[in-house]
This record gives sequence, structure tokens and C-alpha cells, in this order.
Amino acid sequence: MSSAMTTDLYEVTMAMSYLREGMTGPATFSLFVRDMPPGRGFLVAAGLESTLGFLSGFRVGPEDVDAFASALHRPPRDLAPLLGMEFTGQVRAVPEGRIVLAGEPLLEVTASLPQAQLVETDVLNQVNHQTTIASKAARCVLAAAGHPVVDFSLRRTHGPQAGFQAARLSAMVGFAGTSNVAAATAEGLPAVGTMAHSYIEAFGSEKAAFQAFARSHPGPVTFLVDTYDTEEGVRVAARVLRDLDRGPGSAIRLDSGDLGALAVRARAILDAAGLPDVRIVASGGLDEYSVDELVRSGAPIDVYAVGTRVGVSADAPFLDSAYKMVEYDGRPVMKLSAAKVTAPGRKQVFRCPGYADVIGLADERPPAGGVPLLETVMRDGRRTDARPMLGECGERFAADVAVLPPAARRIRGPVAPGAVASGRLTALADRVRRRIEEETLAPAAALRSSGQTASGSRRSVPG
Repeated sequence: MSSAMTTDLYEVTMAMSYLREGMTGPATFSLFVRDMPPGRGFLVAAGLESTLGFLSGFRVGPEDVDAFASALHRPPRDLAPLLGMEFTGQVRAVPEGRIVLAGEPLLEVTASLPQAQLVETDVLNQVNHQTTIASKAARCVLAAAGHPVVDFSLRRTHGPQAGFQAARLSAMVGFAGTSNVAAATAEGLPAVGTMAHSYIEAFGSEKAAFQAFARSHPGPVTFLVDTYDTEEGVRVAARVLRDLDRGPGSAIRLDSGDLGALAVRARAILDAAGLPDVRIVASGGLDEYSVDELVRSGAPIDVYAVGTRVGVSADAPFLDSAYKMVEYDGRPVMKLSAAKVTAPGRKQVFRCPGYADVIGLADERPPAGGVPLLETVMRDGRRTDARPMLGECGERFAADVAVLPPAARRIRGPVAPGAVASGRLTALADRVRRRIEEETLAPAAALRSSGQTASGSRRSVPG
């Protein structure tokens, strides 16, 4: 299945109508998040790299035309105008890894109207999901307060691709490794892994299982100690590690129960066995909230392995994102419907000290101390630069989060900074609103009024 086929049907119906009406002028669509999700003080821009990959390879082929025709119950010849369409437009975007706020454009697409419309679904899907996951993972890093965090999410994510993206994005915001072999290989990430309870059960005893595992894997090992009785499992692991002289670099993993209390007892057992260098890894339904509680309690946990709740962003699984047209053929446009008003015109976001961000027009000068966030990343359907290294994206995140206001960094009850519109953007919105009211709403109101008068007159005529 081609990437062009991965679209909502109404994108196809609109594109067909645009072509029929000769509406192929340049259109700009802005992608932004309307409101911050619950429990979020910031968002991490993500999904740009896969979006650019999609746009670079976008082409409507014969199989796509056949699929569109079948979905519309139309003969393929009716969809022929779409055949061969490629994306030849421009993209301006916030680079991956940067922190963004509600209302700020993450990217703007400018292309022929049918092109810009037809790519909407995939662009939204990529940015929406990946920004959601990157933002969740970033909060885990903050909660861990310097302790390593690793990704165990693959088996619970919504598909293998989502798992790959979760591993990549987690590394971007500071995770120390991933269990996902494909992601580790493709992105050059440290691969991490231990053992499952099934391994222990297969051997019949923890001692036999630990000894066999150590024979198969020279060097540091990690033993899962909670299959039967956790404290006894720690004692068995300690004896095996000590007998084999495999303590330095090795670890035990706690995967259930009261992790804080168990970690205290496990640490005492390991230290008493002369194994102060053996680390404690905690896993089992962890996210930023539970990690924060464990860190604040002083639990002697060295590494946090997070999975399900992070890989699906369980507490805030989606963003209220939108991809809205803001300009067509040089004419600024906006939506006026209640609770979903959009701002017209191509835009720029200016990052100001203290995250006092300003959303302005693309061609206006930055306010004092303001730095533009949106960069031109694609021109004429081609990338302007090579794909950045993941480490570069991570450096952007580290720099941005370092100056994020403390209230936005809080794990519980964060307060997100708010961006404001520039004077020029506000003035443009006022002008466009008045134009819409004069050209569309006022005539419609007058027509309704005249219809009511005429209707009233007819009722007053005696029969």
C-alpha cells in the first residue's frame, strides 16, 4: 500500500473538486495544538523527520487512483487528474526536539491547494502521535532526576512502527537505552534487556536459571528476582553473583509489588553480601508519576525501565491538533466557528526569554530577545538539509528544557507558559474577520431577514 493511499476520503473528494474548479493556487496550512493536554506544562516537537520522508516520497500512482475510485464508487478515469501528483511545496517547521506551547505552529505547509490538502492526514498523524510520545517521555526524564531511564514499551505500543518511534523519541529526550532491537540498530542506541519470568519458570529454580543465564552471557548480567518471593530471589541472585565474581556492572530487576520498600530491602541484602556495585532496576507499570514518587521517597533504585504507560502516553493519549488553511492564493483566511477560531496568515513563532513566546506573521521582525523557531526544511518538495543526527535533536531538547520555567517542569500540576499574538497578527485577524462578516455573514443575515419579512407579509394577507 502506497503512502498516498493512507489518507481520509474527504481529502480526495476536496482535491478532485479543486482540480475541477481550477483552484491550484498556493495554499498554506498551519499545524498546531489548540490546547495543552491535561497534566502537561510543555510539548516536545516531534514527527518532522518522518513527515519529511513521507512528503519526499509522495506520489499518486495508478494503484492509488484505483483505490480512490473504488472508495468513491466512480470509474478510475474520473480520478485520472490526480495521477502522478507529487508534493512540490515548501515546509517551514520547528526542528525536532524543541519545546513548543499550545497555539504555536509546529509546521506550515505551502503548496498547490490540492497537494497541501491531500497530504493532511499523514502529516497530522505523524506529528500528533510523535509529539505526544516525546512529551510523555521527556517528563519521565525530568521525574528520574538524573537516574537513567530505559524504554521497555515495544510490546504494548499501538503497533511496531509506534514502538520504533517511541524508542527513537525516548532516546531524543534523554533515555539511556531501549529494548527495541530494530530501533537500537537503526538509530545507534544502546540495546538493553534482562529476562522474563518464563525463563525462571523454565528452569524450575531461580538458582539454576541465574547460573545458566550467566554461563550464556559473559560479563555483567541482570537477574529478575520477583518470580516467586522477591526477597529470597534477591538472596539467590546475590549468592550466584558473588560465587561467580560477577558483581560489578550487574543488576537485579524488581518488576512488581511495593517497589520502594522492596528496593530498600534488596539494597540491604546486596550490601550485606558485599555487592555494593550491583544496581537495582525497577520496572512494572512505571511512568513519570510513579518514578517521581519513588525518587522523592529516596528509594535506592538506580535505573527506571518504563513501558506501557509511556509508549501509549496513557494519561494523555492524544493531542487536540489541527491542520488549518491560513492563506490561499495570497488571501489570508480564518475559521470563525465557536471554540475553534483560527488565526490567518503564514506565521512565525518567536521564542522570548522566560518562554514569553510571541506568535507573529512570517515576515515580521522578531521582538526584542526573540528567536524564530520555524525554519525552512523543505523547498520544491526537497529537503533543504541532510537529516539531522538524533543527538542534535537531543541537544536542542536539553537546551530548551534547561531554561523551562520550574512551574512547567513540575510532574504534578504543571503550569504551561502561554504564547501571545503579535500586534500585526492581531490586526490581520481583525481585518480578515471584518471582511468575512461583511462579505459572507452580513449578506446572509440580510437574506434571512428579507425572507422572514416576506413570509410575514404573506401570512398577513387575508385569504
